[in-house]
Amino acid sequence: MRIIRTHEDIASGLGGLVMLDARLVPVVAKAGPVPLRRTAPGYSGMANIIVSQMVSKASAAAIWRRMEDLLGPISASSVIAMSEEDCRVCGLSRAKAETLKRVAETVTAGELDLDAICAVDGAVAIRELTAIKGVGRWTAEVYLLFCAGHPDVFPVGDVALQNAVGDALLLEARPSARDLDILTQVWAPWRSVAARLFWAYYAREMRRDGLPLTP
Repeated sequence: MRIIRTHEDIASGLGGLVMLDARLVPVVAKAGPVPLRRTAPGYSGMANIIVSQMVSKASAAAIWRRMEDLLGPISASSVIAMSEEDCRVCGLSRAKAETLKRVAETVTAGELDLDAICAVDGAVAIRELTAIKGVGRWTAEVYLLFCAGHPDVFPVGDVALQNAVGDALLLEARPSARDLDILTQVWAPWRSVAARLFWAYYAREMRRDGLPLTP
């Protein structure tokens, strides 16, 4: 498995994608520079993704700053120690606080190694991550994409990606997650680069920042 570590890896992936699907040639031209957006694997990276679920980028960044102000470096042990009041002050919903603590407890118990899982097959890693209550497919996929550098993950449930693919490929309607599951198969083994490409397209052509928040 070739890990996406550098901008050169992104360039190689884009080259591979346009060979696999000629429809992506104009998408690459319109998207402009495709960001790498990598962050270190581990609990902090996963926690940041959980915080960013279902809120705006600005809201997620504000919550994360409050957590850092309160806890310092975000770790499994520091999150476990948070009180209900701490969570409330930081702006965490009850569901997110519970998920953050559940993942932290799984990590500290040695039941989940967020570094080792980066080397596991994508489908297997997603099953292991989503076995934790509160961790959905989108969260698992974004972790593998940005923290693990997995080359072949496409978060099909991401609404920004659905909109970007529908617009860029001139589809009659925004594709559903199931539609994207089928449509993106042709982009293997570079689906993670395709996801970055369509987030870049969304930001530039649709004038919105749909990229998941990562540190």
